[in-house]
Amino acid sequence: MAVWLSRSGNVARHLNGKMGSLGILNRSLLSHPEPTHQRNSLPTSPIEQSYRNPAAFLGNSGTLFAVRHFESIQAETHHDSRYDEHENQLLDFPGGKVKFTSDMIFISESPDKRIKCYRVLDDNGRQIPGSSFQPLSKELSLRIYNDMVTLQTMDTIFYEAQRQGRISFYLTSNGEEAINIASAAALAIDDIVLPQYREPGVLLWRGFTLKEFADQCFGNKGDCGKGRQMPIHYGSRKHNYFTVSSPIATQLPQAVGAAYSLKMDKKDACVVTYFGDGATSEGDFHAALNFAAVMEAPVIFICRNNGWAISTSTSEQFRSDGVVVRGQAYGVRSIRVDGNDVIAVYSAVQRAREMAISEHRPILIEALTYRVGHHSTSDDSTKYRAVDEIEHWRSARDPVTRFGKWIELNGWWSNENESELRRNMRKKILHAIQVAEKVEKPLLADLFTDVYDHPPSNLLEQERLLRETIKRHPQDYPPDVPV
Repeated sequence: MAVWLSRSGNVARHLNGKMGSLGILNRSLLSHPEPTHQRNSLPTSPIEQSYRNPAAFLGNSGTLFAVRHFESIQAETHHDSRYDEHENQLLDFPGGKVKFTSDMIFISESPDKRIKCYRVLDDNGRQIPGSSFQPLSKELSLRIYNDMVTLQTMDTIFYEAQRQGRISFYLTSNGEEAINIASAAALAIDDIVLPQYREPGVLLWRGFTLKEFADQCFGNKGDCGKGRQMPIHYGSRKHNYFTVSSPIATQLPQAVGAAYSLKMDKKDACVVTYFGDGATSEGDFHAALNFAAVMEAPVIFICRNNGWAISTSTSEQFRSDGVVVRGQAYGVRSIRVDGNDVIAVYSAVQRAREMAISEHRPILIEALTYRVGHHSTSDDSTKYRAVDEIEHWRSARDPVTRFGKWIELNGWWSNENESELRRNMRKKILHAIQVAEKVEKPLLADLFTDVYDHPPSNLLEQERLLRETIKRHPQDYPPDVPV
């Protein structure tokens, strides 16, 4: 049985001249034979003959229908019923072969069951029997835990510094330390990171010092960004860590472009980009996933689904089963992970990296977690969520505590080790802050450098006007910034 298709308006116009109408052809792309008793008993009109055998009706012009991408392919299984024969045909539409059905079926808006979440450790730090994961050595495990505690302590102290008016702004990663440190541990230093603003742990793992964190938050001369960014908007060329930018999701398409460049250069590396659940409501998220899938770019998308995009809950953002299902819609391999389980995050990211590089493909990881802290120092999360909910996640689901129990069960950690680590880390961070706030601020001229080789006239004019304004109103200008 043959299938005859019209692919262009030219064919339609040609048929209109002979048939006057394409109504019969338009009602189905596939010839649909009638039951035998009807076909034998009813006379056939010229129009009916034309759609059953257009080649005979049109002569050579019938070959216009035989388009390579629209060929009919008979299914391997044959049935006596012509209707069954219809339902077992595959048509090679653009994008792949499609099977037909005479039933009108809509795809469900959501599956009956949610996509499962990959997990290795339970809430008490015990390994789940039969779980598959990438083994962690004692040395690696202790380093991961050390950096998780460092990040947790740093967030606490810097947050307090902002409340004391010593820095202008801060944002914590409380509750999301496992995603930060475990994912960073699974990457190579040559992998390029495009973060959002809740991934300082990745930079910490790569060797960014406490002094450098403090210098950036205080915007002093030691800040590699020369004080031109808000606090916590870190960046380091040396550590392959792109500078954080405030606009949500803009880093996602950029990450795909960077990944494609690695692929073109045949680099044994990938790009990793981080974002929150709120970013998936931005157009850049959808453009990035489609771009990555089509270009087969080695990029890992890590979504920190922490339940809240500032004050907007996930239930108010989307009706789909979280974020992981969106990967399949764009042709991106995906996995859902317990974001508070260090071993699960580490194993998933390490495997995702292998696939991204060796198979030249994007990977989407949805890490389910919870933002224990306020969104930032500009937010009071108790205004939109229950305090009991926050405390439950802080006490019962804390990723640092969970991983600490695991290394303790392995005999690698003790209460004495814990007390010493936290005491020493607090001293180091406080010292870094005390030093950083005494360092001189960058020069005023640094506001206008590092963009152009030769500053254009409009920037020179802006600098001149700024200096004149400072002279007229010196009392309104910070006295600790060298003019």
